[in-house]
Amino acid sequence: MTSTPNREGAVPVTAAHRILVLNSGSSSVKYQLLDMRDSSRLAVGLVERIGEETSRLVHSPLTGDGGEGSGKRERTGPIADHEAALKAVADELARDGLGLDSPELAAIGHRVVHGGLKFSAPTVITDEVLTEIERLVPVAPLHNPANITGIRTAQALRPDLPQVAVFDTAFHTTMPESAARYAIDIETADAHRIRRYGFHGTSHAFVSRETARLLGKDPSEVNVIVLHLGNGASASAVRGGECVDTSMGLTPLEGLVMGTRSGDIDPAVTFHLKRVAGMTTDEIDVLLNKKSGLVGLCGDNDMREIRRRIDEGDQRALLAFEIYIHRLKKYIGAYYAVLGRVDAVVFTAGVGENAAPVRAAAIAGLEELGLAVDADLNAVRADSARLISPEYARVAVAVVPTDEELEIARQTYALVNA
Repeated sequence: MTSTPNREGAVPVTAAHRILVLNSGSSSVKYQLLDMRDSSRLAVGLVERIGEETSRLVHSPLTGDGGEGSGKRERTGPIADHEAALKAVADELARDGLGLDSPELAAIGHRVVHGGLKFSAPTVITDEVLTEIERLVPVAPLHNPANITGIRTAQALRPDLPQVAVFDTAFHTTMPESAARYAIDIETADAHRIRRYGFHGTSHAFVSRETARLLGKDPSEVNVIVLHLGNGASASAVRGGECVDTSMGLTPLEGLVMGTRSGDIDPAVTFHLKRVAGMTTDEIDVLLNKKSGLVGLCGDNDMREIRRRIDEGDQRALLAFEIYIHRLKKYIGAYYAVLGRVDAVVFTAGVGENAAPVRAAAIAGLEELGLAVDADLNAVRADSARLISPEYARVAVAVVPTDEELEIARQTYALVNA
């Protein structure tokens, strides 16, 4: 096949130029169909509550500029399993002339949460690859099984089409052992694959590269601290385009304060709760993953609601916000020390892109590190990457919208054309 030039950041384009991106959860499937000639979206959708009587599919064909077309459709009713869900998705795409049987479809890219140490790059899925993903289920019990289900279903629908796994952990495999190892007995750790893997890797990869572009530099020239702040939250230290440290660890529980997760905690807390409170391992797991973080501190995990409550004088909401910000500052300072030189601190994901008070509070008091936020620039709402630091600041502070689906599509397309 012949290739044609593409805009900066995209990949060479051949005759089959569409990529379907699938993100399969335990009871949902999110999907996007992208045209890699210009990285535009042709359709986006969601199937949720799979296996229930109240299953729901929302499908939106998009215009060339990414806006919603006139054919947005929604349907409700039982969708028994992931196979039925993906068949429904295929039917909706076919109604728009975008069917899975199109010769323009080059591959299907799958988000896979945990790739361990074996997968440091996007990988064409074979039986051996699937077996390895299954072996990693014990360290990703909530995510990898759903990812596997989505892969197997897509393979059944298009067995002739390349299926590619893009791993959340892959970007972090460049961490040195000094950052990736826990200080426990090495033989025990190796026997049970206990180490820091990190997550949100596709987001950190995309955002760190886009930040370099915003600064007018090559990623190899830039040191960036990325703050991916959503309901799940993680930080990374990226030196010259490679991750050298990240806040999440063996699981997504470690690190920053999150919507429902505690983040960093003394591991002895778990022993204390077991011995003194009589809690089971499963109960402690639920506490730390689903009943902690912001929701555990104040009952809300929506930053907008927390800010509204603060404005009304709610002290629990204020305490939750202050704990959240305190942890953020600790990681900014720690990763500044790890990198030695920082060119930019960048905020991304739902909270990072939209919550100006979070950005202002996280940077406040760090002027001696060369960091500052311009109040007027910070208050602007925009969908594009932008600087929010004043011109005099030694270190740039930026907001860069993440695009994990585009990153998955780019990596998938580059691999199948290699």
